Amino acid sequence: MAKRDFYDILGVNRDASDEEIKKSYRKLAMKYHPDRNPDNPRAEDHFKEVKEAYEVLTDPQKRAAYDQYGHAGIDPQAGMGAAGGFSDAFGGIFDEIFGGGRGGRSNIYRGADLRYNLEVTLEQAAFGTETKIRIPTMEACDSCRGSGAKAGTQPKTCPTCQGSGQVRLQQGFFSIQQTCPKCHGTGRFIAEPCTSCHGAGRVKQHKTLAVKIPAGVDEGDRIRLSGEGEHGINGGPSGDLYVQIHLKAHPVFQREQNDLHCEMPISFTTAALGGEIDIPTLDGAAKIRVPPETQSGKTFRLRGKGIKGVRSHAHGDLLCHVVVETPVHLTERQKELLRELEESSRENSAQHNPRAKSWMDRVRDFFAAT
Repeated sequence: MAKRDFYDILGVNRDASDEEIKKSYRKLAMKYHPDRNPDNPRAEDHFKEVKEAYEVLTDPQKRAAYDQYGHAGIDPQAGMGAAGGFSDAFGGIFDEIFGGGRGGRSNIYRGADLRYNLEVTLEQAAFGTETKIRIPTMEACDSCRGSGAKAGTQPKTCPTCQGSGQVRLQQGFFSIQQTCPKCHGTGRFIAEPCTSCHGAGRVKQHKTLAVKIPAGVDEGDRIRLSGEGEHGINGGPSGDLYVQIHLKAHPVFQREQNDLHCEMPISFTTAALGGEIDIPTLDGAAKIRVPPETQSGKTFRLRGKGIKGVRSHAHGDLLCHVVVETPVHLTERQKELLRELEESSRENSAQHNPRAKSWMDRVRDFFAAT
Protein backbone atom coordinates (compact mmCIF):
# COMPACT_ATOMS: atom_id res chain seq x y z
CA MET A 1 0.00 0.00 0.00
CA ALA A 2 1.46 3.34 -1.09
CA LYS A 3 2.14 5.91 1.59
CA ARG A 4 0.20 9.15 1.60
CA ASP A 5 1.92 12.44 0.94
CA PHE A 6 3.25 13.93 4.18
CA TYR A 7 2.06 17.42 3.29
CA ASP A 8 -1.47 16.08 2.67
CA ILE A 9 -1.41 14.20 5.98
CA LEU A 10 -0.65 17.41 7.89
CA GLY A 11 -2.89 19.52 5.66
CA VAL A 12 -0.21 22.10 4.79
CA ASN A 13 1.28 23.45 1.57
CA ARG A 14 4.69 22.30 0.32
CA ASP A 15 6.15 25.72 1.15
CA ALA A 16 4.72 25.72 4.70
CA SER A 17 6.94 27.15 7.43
CA ASP A 18 8.13 25.16 10.46
CA GLU A 19 5.68 27.04 12.65
CA GLU A 20 2.73 26.13 10.37
CA ILE A 21 3.81 22.48 10.38
CA LYS A 22 4.11 22.41 14.18
CA LYS A 23 0.70 24.08 14.62
CA SER A 24 -1.00 21.55 12.34
CA TYR A 25 0.78 18.64 14.03
CA ARG A 26 -0.35 19.68 17.53
CA LYS A 27 -3.93 19.95 16.34
CA LEU A 28 -3.98 16.55 14.59
CA ALA A 29 -2.04 14.80 17.39
CA MET A 30 -4.67 15.89 19.89
CA LYS A 31 -7.41 14.74 17.52
CA TYR A 32 -6.03 11.22 16.87
CA HIS A 33 -4.27 10.47 20.15
CA PRO A 34 -5.19 6.88 21.18
CA ASP A 35 -6.10 7.95 24.72
CA ARG A 36 -8.75 10.26 23.29
CA ASN A 37 -10.11 7.59 20.94
CA PRO A 38 -10.33 4.33 22.90
CA ASP A 39 -13.18 3.04 20.70
CA ASN A 40 -11.58 3.94 17.36
CA PRO A 41 -8.93 1.33 16.36
CA ARG A 42 -7.84 3.41 13.34
CA ALA A 43 -7.06 6.47 15.46
CA GLU A 44 -3.69 5.01 16.47
CA ASP A 45 -2.74 4.45 12.80
CA HIS A 46 -3.65 8.05 11.99
CA PHE A 47 -1.66 9.26 15.00
CA LYS A 48 1.47 7.34 13.87
CA GLU A 49 1.02 8.68 10.34
CA VAL A 50 0.84 12.27 11.60
CA LYS A 51 3.86 11.75 13.85
CA GLU A 52 5.98 10.31 11.01
CA ALA A 53 5.07 13.19 8.70
CA TYR A 54 5.94 15.74 11.38
CA GLU A 55 9.34 14.15 12.15
CA VAL A 56 10.33 14.20 8.48
CA LEU A 57 9.12 17.69 7.59
CA THR A 58 10.70 19.35 10.66
CA ASP A 59 14.13 17.87 9.88
CA PRO A 60 15.80 20.09 7.20
CA GLN A 61 17.86 17.25 5.65
CA LYS A 62 15.02 14.75 5.62
CA ARG A 63 12.59 17.33 4.24
CA ALA A 64 15.00 18.23 1.41
CA ALA A 65 15.45 14.55 0.54
CA TYR A 66 11.67 13.98 0.66
CA ASP A 67 10.96 17.01 -1.53
CA GLN A 68 13.41 15.74 -4.16
CA TYR A 69 12.81 11.98 -4.11
CA GLY A 70 9.58 11.45 -2.19
CA HIS A 71 9.35 8.53 0.24
CA ALA A 72 12.31 6.81 -1.42
CA GLY A 73 14.55 9.70 -0.39
CA ILE A 74 14.08 8.99 3.34
CA ASP A 75 13.86 5.20 3.22
CA PRO A 76 17.26 3.81 4.35
CA GLN A 77 16.57 0.62 2.44
CA ALA A 78 15.52 2.30 -0.78
CA GLY A 79 18.70 4.14 -1.82
CA MET A 80 17.51 6.62 -4.50
CA GLY A 81 14.41 4.59 -5.25
CA ALA A 82 15.90 2.62 -8.15
CA ALA A 83 17.88 -0.61 -7.81
CA GLY A 84 21.36 -0.41 -9.26
CA GLY A 85 21.34 3.41 -9.17
CA PHE A 86 24.15 5.80 -8.27
CA SER A 87 23.62 5.25 -4.55
CA ASP A 88 24.05 1.49 -4.82
CA ALA A 89 27.13 1.86 -6.98
CA PHE A 90 28.93 3.93 -4.35
CA GLY A 91 27.27 2.49 -1.23
CA GLY A 92 30.07 0.01 -0.58
CA ILE A 93 32.71 2.73 -0.75
CA PHE A 94 30.97 4.89 1.84
CA ASP A 95 30.27 1.88 4.04
CA GLU A 96 33.99 1.15 4.17
CA ILE A 97 34.86 4.78 4.90
CA PHE A 98 32.30 5.25 7.67
CA GLY A 99 32.48 1.71 9.01
CA GLY A 100 30.00 -1.10 9.28
CA GLY A 101 29.73 -2.44 5.72
CA ARG A 102 26.46 -3.91 4.50
CA GLY A 103 25.96 -5.85 7.69
CA GLY A 104 26.29 -2.84 9.99
CA ARG A 105 28.73 -2.37 12.82
CA SER A 106 29.37 -5.05 15.37
CA ASN A 107 27.30 -4.69 18.52
CA ILE A 108 29.97 -6.36 20.65
CA TYR A 109 32.29 -3.99 22.49
CA ARG A 110 35.38 -4.58 24.61
CA GLY A 111 35.19 -3.26 28.16
CA ALA A 112 37.15 -0.16 29.13
CA ASP A 113 40.63 -0.37 30.66
CA LEU A 114 40.96 0.84 34.25
CA ARG A 115 43.81 2.41 36.21
CA TYR A 116 44.47 2.08 39.92
CA ASN A 117 47.07 4.23 41.74
CA LEU A 118 48.90 2.15 44.34
CA GLU A 119 51.29 3.62 46.90
CA VAL A 120 54.05 1.31 48.16
CA THR A 121 56.92 1.83 50.58
CA LEU A 122 60.53 1.84 49.44
CA GLU A 123 61.09 -1.51 51.15
CA GLN A 124 58.07 -3.05 49.38
CA ALA A 125 59.33 -1.76 46.05
CA ALA A 126 62.84 -3.05 46.70
CA PHE A 127 61.97 -6.57 47.88
CA GLY A 128 58.54 -7.09 46.29
CA THR A 129 55.25 -7.79 48.05
CA GLU A 130 51.69 -8.93 47.53
CA THR A 131 48.75 -6.74 48.46
CA LYS A 132 45.02 -6.58 47.95
CA ILE A 133 43.18 -3.71 46.31
CA ARG A 134 39.47 -2.90 46.09
CA ILE A 135 38.37 -1.27 42.85
CA PRO A 136 35.06 0.02 41.45
CA THR A 137 34.07 -1.55 38.15
CA MET A 138 31.12 -2.17 35.83
CA GLU A 139 29.97 -5.80 35.89
CA ALA A 140 27.19 -7.66 34.10
CA CYS A 141 23.85 -7.17 35.86
CA ASP A 142 22.80 -10.32 37.72
CA SER A 143 19.08 -9.54 37.42
CA CYS A 144 19.01 -9.46 33.60
CA ARG A 145 22.28 -11.36 32.98
CA GLY A 146 23.59 -8.45 30.98
CA SER A 147 20.67 -8.19 28.53
CA GLY A 148 19.30 -4.94 29.97
CA ALA A 149 15.74 -6.26 29.67
CA LYS A 150 13.34 -6.90 32.54
CA ALA A 151 13.25 -10.48 33.85
CA GLY A 152 11.00 -12.59 31.64
CA THR A 153 11.45 -10.33 28.61
CA GLN A 154 14.03 -10.05 25.86
CA PRO A 155 15.43 -7.10 23.89
CA LYS A 156 13.73 -6.66 20.54
CA THR A 157 15.20 -5.85 17.16
CA CYS A 158 15.40 -2.10 16.72
CA PRO A 159 12.55 -1.04 14.39
CA THR A 160 14.51 1.91 13.01
CA CYS A 161 17.60 0.05 11.74
CA GLN A 162 16.17 -3.50 11.67
CA GLY A 163 18.96 -4.64 13.97
CA SER A 164 21.92 -3.44 11.91
CA GLY A 165 22.81 -0.59 14.28
CA GLN A 166 23.13 1.73 11.25
CA VAL A 167 20.80 3.93 9.23
CA ARG A 168 21.45 5.19 5.72
CA LEU A 169 21.01 8.91 5.04
CA GLN A 170 20.52 10.32 1.55
CA GLN A 171 22.17 13.61 0.61
CA GLY A 172 21.87 14.49 -3.06
CA PHE A 173 23.46 11.72 -5.11
CA PHE A 174 25.26 10.17 -2.12
CA SER A 175 24.12 8.00 0.74
CA ILE A 176 26.11 7.39 3.92
CA GLN A 177 25.61 5.27 7.00
CA GLN A 178 25.39 6.64 10.52
CA THR A 179 24.83 5.13 13.93
CA CYS A 180 21.15 4.50 14.55
CA PRO A 181 19.81 7.29 16.81
CA LYS A 182 17.23 5.02 18.47
CA CYS A 183 19.41 2.10 19.57
CA HIS A 184 22.78 3.95 19.46
CA GLY A 185 24.35 1.26 17.33
CA THR A 186 23.35 -1.77 19.42
CA GLY A 187 20.69 -2.97 16.99
CA ARG A 188 18.41 -3.73 19.93
CA PHE A 189 15.41 -2.01 21.48
CA ILE A 190 14.51 -2.65 25.12
CA ALA A 191 10.80 -2.10 25.65
CA GLU A 192 10.87 -2.99 29.37
CA PRO A 193 14.25 -2.08 30.94
CA CYS A 194 15.65 -4.03 33.86
CA THR A 195 14.85 -2.28 37.14
CA SER A 196 18.32 -3.02 38.56
CA CYS A 197 20.50 -1.63 35.76
CA HIS A 198 17.84 0.53 34.01
CA GLY A 199 18.54 -1.15 30.69
CA ALA A 200 22.32 -0.69 30.69
CA GLY A 201 23.05 -4.39 31.23
CA ARG A 202 25.84 -3.45 33.64
CA VAL A 203 25.94 -2.24 37.24
CA LYS A 204 28.62 -0.56 39.33
CA GLN A 205 30.26 -2.92 41.78
CA HIS A 206 33.46 -3.30 43.78
CA LYS A 207 35.82 -6.23 43.64
CA THR A 208 38.92 -7.17 45.60
CA LEU A 209 42.01 -8.32 43.74
CA ALA A 210 45.38 -9.64 44.85
CA VAL A 211 48.28 -7.80 43.21
CA LYS A 212 51.81 -9.16 43.20
CA ILE A 213 54.39 -6.36 43.23
CA PRO A 214 57.69 -7.59 41.74
CA ALA A 215 60.95 -6.66 43.43
CA GLY A 216 62.60 -3.55 41.99
CA VAL A 217 59.55 -1.63 40.75
CA ASP A 218 60.00 2.12 40.55
CA GLU A 219 57.87 5.25 40.46
CA GLY A 220 55.55 5.24 37.44
CA ASP A 221 55.86 1.52 36.66
CA ARG A 222 52.63 -0.22 35.63
CA ILE A 223 51.44 -3.73 36.40
CA ARG A 224 48.88 -5.11 33.94
CA LEU A 225 46.12 -7.40 35.16
CA SER A 226 44.59 -8.87 32.02
CA GLY A 227 40.79 -9.03 31.90
CA GLU A 228 40.29 -7.24 35.23
CA GLY A 229 38.95 -4.03 33.69
CA GLU A 230 35.33 -3.22 32.95
CA HIS A 231 33.01 -5.96 31.74
CA GLY A 232 32.43 -6.05 27.97
CA ILE A 233 29.14 -5.17 26.28
CA ASN A 234 27.00 -7.81 24.59
CA GLY A 235 29.47 -10.55 25.40
CA GLY A 236 32.56 -8.56 24.46
CA PRO A 237 35.88 -9.20 26.28
CA SER A 238 36.67 -7.38 29.50
CA GLY A 239 39.23 -4.60 29.54
CA ASP A 240 42.50 -4.67 31.49
CA LEU A 241 43.44 -3.15 34.84
CA TYR A 242 46.69 -1.18 35.07
CA VAL A 243 48.11 -0.73 38.56
CA GLN A 244 50.23 2.44 38.61
CA ILE A 245 53.05 2.36 41.16
CA HIS A 246 53.82 5.41 43.32
CA LEU A 247 56.57 5.41 45.96
CA LYS A 248 55.91 6.84 49.40
CA ALA A 249 58.47 9.29 50.78
CA HIS A 250 61.07 7.51 52.92
CA PRO A 251 62.41 9.07 56.14
CA VAL A 252 66.04 8.11 55.39
CA PHE A 253 66.60 7.27 51.73
CA GLN A 254 65.90 8.94 48.41
CA ARG A 255 65.81 6.72 45.34
CA GLU A 256 67.39 7.64 42.02
CA GLN A 257 66.75 4.80 39.57
CA ASN A 258 68.53 1.85 41.26
CA ASP A 259 70.77 3.95 43.52
CA LEU A 260 69.91 5.13 47.02
CA HIS A 261 71.02 8.40 48.61
CA CYS A 262 71.13 9.37 52.27
CA GLU A 263 72.60 12.12 54.43
CA MET A 264 74.65 11.17 57.48
CA PRO A 265 75.48 13.81 60.12
CA ILE A 266 78.89 13.43 61.75
CA SER A 267 80.43 15.33 64.61
CA PHE A 268 83.01 18.06 64.19
CA THR A 269 85.52 15.85 66.03
CA THR A 270 84.92 12.83 63.78
CA ALA A 271 85.28 14.98 60.68
CA ALA A 272 88.56 16.45 61.94
CA LEU A 273 90.17 13.37 63.50
CA GLY A 274 88.47 10.58 61.53
CA GLY A 275 86.62 7.56 62.86
CA GLU A 276 84.18 4.77 62.09
CA ILE A 277 80.43 5.31 61.74
CA ASP A 278 77.40 3.06 61.15
CA ILE A 279 75.45 3.59 57.92
CA PRO A 280 71.84 2.32 57.55
CA THR A 281 71.03 0.17 54.49
CA LEU A 282 67.86 -1.64 53.40
CA ASP A 283 69.25 -4.96 54.64
CA GLY A 284 70.94 -3.85 57.89
CA ALA A 285 73.70 -1.52 59.06
CA ALA A 286 77.11 -1.14 57.42
CA LYS A 287 80.27 0.50 58.73
CA ILE A 288 82.41 3.02 56.87
CA ARG A 289 85.73 4.57 57.82
CA VAL A 290 85.73 8.38 57.83
CA PRO A 291 89.25 9.63 57.11
CA PRO A 292 90.66 12.57 59.08
CA GLU A 293 89.98 16.08 57.77
CA THR A 294 86.76 15.01 56.02
CA GLN A 295 84.82 18.00 54.69
CA SER A 296 81.05 18.42 54.86
CA GLY A 297 79.33 17.08 51.71
CA LYS A 298 81.84 14.33 51.01
CA THR A 299 80.16 11.28 49.45
CA PHE A 300 80.92 7.69 50.33
CA ARG A 301 79.74 4.98 47.91
CA LEU A 302 78.72 1.53 49.15
CA ARG A 303 78.72 -0.78 46.16
CA GLY A 304 75.74 -3.09 45.71
CA LYS A 305 73.75 -1.62 48.61
CA GLY A 306 71.12 -0.05 46.38
CA ILE A 307 68.14 -1.70 44.65
CA LYS A 308 68.10 -4.39 41.98
CA GLY A 309 65.63 -3.08 39.37
CA VAL A 310 63.00 -5.19 37.65
CA ARG A 311 65.02 -5.28 34.44
CA SER A 312 68.50 -5.01 36.01
CA HIS A 313 71.13 -7.69 36.46
CA ALA A 314 72.88 -6.08 39.43
CA HIS A 315 72.08 -3.96 42.46
CA GLY A 316 72.59 -0.23 42.47
CA ASP A 317 74.77 1.60 45.01
CA LEU A 318 74.16 3.48 48.26
CA LEU A 319 75.63 6.98 48.26
CA CYS A 320 76.11 8.43 51.72
CA HIS A 321 76.59 12.21 51.90
CA VAL A 322 78.18 13.26 55.20
CA VAL A 323 77.20 16.54 56.83
CA VAL A 324 79.45 18.01 59.54
CA GLU A 325 77.21 19.04 62.39
CA THR A 326 77.94 22.21 64.35
CA PRO A 327 77.79 21.52 68.10
CA VAL A 328 75.06 23.30 70.06
CA HIS A 329 74.33 24.03 73.76
CA LEU A 330 78.02 24.31 74.58
CA THR A 331 79.27 24.64 78.15
CA GLU A 332 81.62 27.44 79.13
CA ARG A 333 84.55 25.01 79.21
CA GLN A 334 83.70 23.74 75.68
CA LYS A 335 83.48 27.31 74.40
CA GLU A 336 86.83 28.09 75.98
CA LEU A 337 88.44 25.08 74.26
CA LEU A 338 87.03 26.12 70.88
CA ARG A 339 88.38 29.64 71.35
CA GLU A 340 91.80 28.20 72.09
CA LEU A 341 91.53 26.09 68.93
CA GLU A 342 90.55 29.16 66.92
CA GLU A 343 93.48 31.18 68.31
CA SER A 344 95.98 28.45 67.56
CA SER A 345 94.60 28.00 64.03
CA ARG A 346 95.08 31.68 63.19
CA GLU A 347 98.85 31.27 63.44
CA ASN A 348 98.78 29.26 60.21
CA SER A 349 95.27 29.67 58.80
CA ALA A 350 96.31 28.70 55.26
CA GLN A 351 97.40 25.31 56.49
CA HIS A 352 94.41 24.63 58.75
CA ASN A 353 91.72 26.20 56.51
CA PRO A 354 92.76 25.61 52.87
CA ARG A 355 89.25 25.99 51.44
CA ALA A 356 88.76 29.34 53.18
CA LYS A 357 92.15 30.53 51.95
CA SER A 358 91.36 29.52 48.37
CA TRP A 359 87.92 31.18 48.52
CA MET A 360 89.36 34.45 49.87
CA ASP A 361 91.98 34.49 47.11
CA ARG A 362 89.21 34.18 44.48
CA VAL A 363 87.26 37.02 46.10
CA ARG A 364 90.37 39.24 46.16
CA ASP A 365 91.06 38.52 42.48
CA PHE A 366 87.46 39.31 41.56
CA PHE A 367 87.48 42.77 43.16
CA ALA A 368 90.94 43.52 41.73
CA ALA A 369 89.64 42.77 38.23
CA THR A 370 86.65 45.10 38.63
